Amino acid sequence: MKATAKANSNIALIKYWGKRNSELILPMNSSISMTLSRLFTTTTVEFNDSLKQDEVNLNEKDLEFGAEKDSVIAFLNLIRKKAKINSFARVASSNNFPTAAGLASSASGFAALALSASTAAELKLNEKDLSILARQGSGSASRSVLGGFVEWLKGRKEDGSDSYAKQLFDESHWPEFRMLTTIVETEEKKVKSRAGMSQTMKTCALYNGWLDSVHEDLISMKKGLKDKNFSLVGETAELNALKMHATMISTDPPIIYWNSSTMNIIHAVHSWREEGMECFFTIDAGPNVKVMCLQKDEKELTSRLKKIQGVKDLIACSPGKKAELIQEHLF
Repeated sequence: MKATAKANSNIALIKYWGKRNSELILPMNSSISMTLSRLFTTTTVEFNDSLKQDEVNLNEKDLEFGAEKDSVIAFLNLIRKKAKINSFARVASSNNFPTAAGLASSASGFAALALSASTAAELKLNEKDLSILARQGSGSASRSVLGGFVEWLKGRKEDGSDSYAKQLFDESHWPEFRMLTTIVETEEKKVKSRAGMSQTMKTCALYNGWLDSVHEDLISMKKGLKDKNFSLVGETAELNALKMHATMISTDPPIIYWNSSTMNIIHAVHSWREEGMECFFTIDAGPNVKVMCLQKDEKELTSRLKKIQGVKDLIACSPGKKAELIQEHLF
């Protein structure tokens, strides 16, 4: 009862911010993302009757206690309940990018855990059910189950059975699309997304305005992706990200993820666009900026971004594949 899965991270083009049910992780709004080709998590899970407790290793470090281990164990309990097994599990997981720094490590992490653990427990889940399962570990993980451009439906049912991700277009639809992921900070953020969402919903006077605007953003994004209209996709994604961060900034107390390097990139992108360069930015709950462009401008923009003070690394991603099982186990 052992399996290994690899799942790519994803970056939301239309963000989700806020839950209507925190236990089942049901979102207040639907969202759209791009699965990334080069940012991924690999996870091996083995259920073994000889184990006395669940063992969790993240990035070659054993987790003895704390929220991270608790969340993995809670997720394993969902699997055990579904599979009707009682065995403890050994879990080893490794990211090839910084954890909890606004690069959606929880998305790829729980998507990989969902696929590896459900397979090890001999559950045969289709993509919809796998997405629903992954969602209960991390909302954005529901999207990392699938490749290309993906929509996570908010759903309406209280049991969450209609809140899952579906693929809008696979990774071959728009291979020229690029997400230049800049790394300006590798440390874990002080306010995790889950806590930030809760605080925003409770105290932000702008939050209802955010929700009211998302529907039109979803329509624009779907049209832009379908027509491969880069300007429409970029303009919609950039404004959507700024609106989300506006709700964070106006909570009590304020949540400000950006640092000086974040602002340097934002101003640079606006300046380059005025010069005629096609580029737009998006930012998740963290300081790291993702710059969208087409393949024709990737080299020039990469060169320019690397010269900005505070940019420690840059990873250029194209639309990536869905989560998959692999044979190379971590133990």
